[in-house]
Order: sequence, then structure tokens, then C-alpha cells
Amino acid sequence: MRPLLIRALAVALSIGLYLALAILGAGGVDAYFANSARTALVVVTLALGVASLFVGGNLSSGQREDRGNRWVIPTFLVIGLLGAYLPAWADRQGLWRLDGDAVRWLGVALLAAGGALRLWPVAVLGRRFSGLVAIQPGHELVTTGLYSRIRHPSYLGLLISALGWGLAFNTAVGVVLALANIPPLVARMNAEERLLSSEFRAAYEAYRARTARLIPGVY
Repeated sequence: MRPLLIRALAVALSIGLYLALAILGAGGVDAYFANSARTALVVVTLALGVASLFVGGNLSSGQREDRGNRWVIPTFLVIGLLGAYLPAWADRQGLWRLDGDAVRWLGVALLAAGGALRLWPVAVLGRRFSGLVAIQPGHELVTTGLYSRIRHPSYLGLLISALGWGLAFNTAVGVVLALANIPPLVARMNAEERLLSSEFRAAYEAYRARTARLIPGVY
């Protein structure tokens, strides 16, 4: 019970900070919730936060970790904090405006879809899914379901949800910040694939040869 409570507090604090920055950027509570799509964004974010409590995952370094890749964690943190505040601020300022409420609702839908895609692999892998690049006890190579087509579905979900969050504020600033996740994500995927290749050798190389990283036929 205690680990779940600690996890719930961590999720509540992180989501609370994220939404507080968005509300601050929008100019306050009343200004933020004056738009129904932004209100829906909060509902989806809270729902994904609750769901994340029950899908597993950890921050364990496991049996073997690529510690040289830890720099991506503070990088994602900085991008995330900027992504929370700047799109809402740009929305308030009318900066790089896109095309109205249709874009906002598309963003809400993408946040929900990307968030679900982000959580699905965590549910499949459970305790083997770590926020660090590490081989966990009992680690197995999963090649079924979404993993039969793409090697990093959770990272694809992260990009989709980040794009959705940005679009929900109807500004290209959010799109730019979503794209800023790509360099650290590529570095993270490179590190993971090196580690998995060293662990599973020929089996992983064969798996890598028949799958895409993120989008079949594209990358």
C-alpha cells in the first residue's frame, strides 16, 4: 500500500505542477477554463495520471544500466516544464496561432490517444519497464502486440501526446516544443537498443531487422 501511496503523491505533485504552469501561462484559472477544449485537456491529463498508477513501471537501475544516458531525464524535465507554460502563454498572446477550436479538440484527442499508447507498453512490461535504460531481473524480449511492428511504442505515445498538448492551445509554439523531444528520444532509443543488443544478441538483431523504431515504413 505504501509504494502506491508514494507513487500517487508523486503523480499528483507532477500533474499539479504541470497544470499550475499551464494555468499561470493562460493568465489565471478563469482565463484557462474559459475554453472548453482546455478544460477537457485537464480532464484527460488527470485521467491519464490516475491510470498511470495501475500499469506498473519503476525507476530501478536493475541488473545493468546505461548510466551515460541519464542526461535525457533532466532534458525531458526542462522541455516538459516549458511545454506546460509556453503554449498556454502563447495562446494568451495570440502568438503563432493556428486554426481555432478544431485544432484544440484535435490536440485533446491526440493527448488522450498518445497517453494511452504511452501507458500500454508499461502495462505489458510491468516491473520490467524502467524510467532508466536498464536490464531488469527476469527481463525478456517482448515481440508481440504493438511490439511486433514497432520497437518503441511508448516513445511514439510520448511524441503524440506532447503534440496533442501543444495543439490544444492552438499555437505552433506547442508543436515546436513537442518536436524538441525528438533529439533526446533518439539518444534514448540508441542507448536502449545498444543495451538490448548486448543482452539478447542475435535474437534482438533479428527483431530489430524486421521492425520499425516508431513508424512502420518511415522510421
